[in-house]
Amino acid sequence: MNKVYNFSAGPSTMPKHVLKRAEKEMLNYNHSGQSVMEMSHRSKIFQEILEDTKSLIRNIMDIPDNYDILFLQGGASSQFAMVPLNLFGKYKSADFILTGQWSTKAYNEAKKYGDANIIASSKDKNFSYIPKVDKEMVNPNADFLFYCMNNTIYGTKFNYIPNSKNIPLVSDISSFILSEPIDVSKFGVLYACAQKNLGPAGLTIVIIRKDLLNHALSITPTMFNYSVHSEHNSLYNTPPCYCIYICKLMLEWIKDEIGSLENMKKINQQKANILYNYIDNSTLFHSYVDKSCRSLMNIPFVTKSKELDDKFIKQATLNNIINIKGHRSIGGMRASIYNAMPIEGVEFLVDFMQKFEKENS
Repeated sequence: MNKVYNFSAGPSTMPKHVLKRAEKEMLNYNHSGQSVMEMSHRSKIFQEILEDTKSLIRNIMDIPDNYDILFLQGGASSQFAMVPLNLFGKYKSADFILTGQWSTKAYNEAKKYGDANIIASSKDKNFSYIPKVDKEMVNPNADFLFYCMNNTIYGTKFNYIPNSKNIPLVSDISSFILSEPIDVSKFGVLYACAQKNLGPAGLTIVIIRKDLLNHALSITPTMFNYSVHSEHNSLYNTPPCYCIYICKLMLEWIKDEIGSLENMKKINQQKANILYNYIDNSTLFHSYVDKSCRSLMNIPFVTKSKELDDKFIKQATLNNIINIKGHRSIGGMRASIYNAMPIEGVEFLVDFMQKFEKENS
């Protein structure tokens, strides 16, 4: 079988070490005679997996004790509704910074339950930059301020934390989590779907400050109430057990192989620099993202025409570079280089781009 490099935005590539560990333990986890796929979520052995996963993510991300960690289902898209349903307790109003598709969807969902106000947006330039937000722009009577920290589709990243004037700050960190350190204490709620840096699709992590629990609207469905999941230690219903187990392996990989999120950021910066440096000096490839806010995780780029883009994608696939096609809403190409993408994978991509440029200039 040919070795391929998977640049998918999610589900994404995972460390070979993690996949081999999962393969080894597939039929018999920890001498239990069971696969994690088939064991009861109420069993002692799975309870240990859950607690180990929670402890690892708390330690690696340096999450303070006054925050709870929830293991949920429904993807980040469910959080578009869960956040306002749980936080619209006082003013039924929230501020939003729109920097792409996901923050826009979160804004549109929140409008169903209260007032949603756009205080800044980069839509005027097709979400190719991150707008500046001053504290004076924030509504003092908002229940929360929402933004998406890294924009998977458009390849932009916030390089600052908005000053929310003590209003709970909420952020979607799906394509950013574990890629570098985050000061969790500055946020009310952080959430992320798993299929970027945490493991396979099916798991969503929610990190919530405990004082924000128990304020859900009366119309909130039981399964959408953060407090219910917190009170039941994420076991109100059957959780995505195997996804939690793989998340545990991913966290152990960071702890044992990488060492810290500071080291992870250095590696991610190195990978991104390799690709950005080539694109910036290319006469064929171009990045439309403002240099001041480029993502380290998702790097979109284009050639001089759609026809040439299509040719590149087709030839890249034939050369073992897969899932390089850009999001359908903007076209072109996108290289998602999450934590598990090795440096050699980015170098392999750049080598192919160089050959393609010579042949098509």
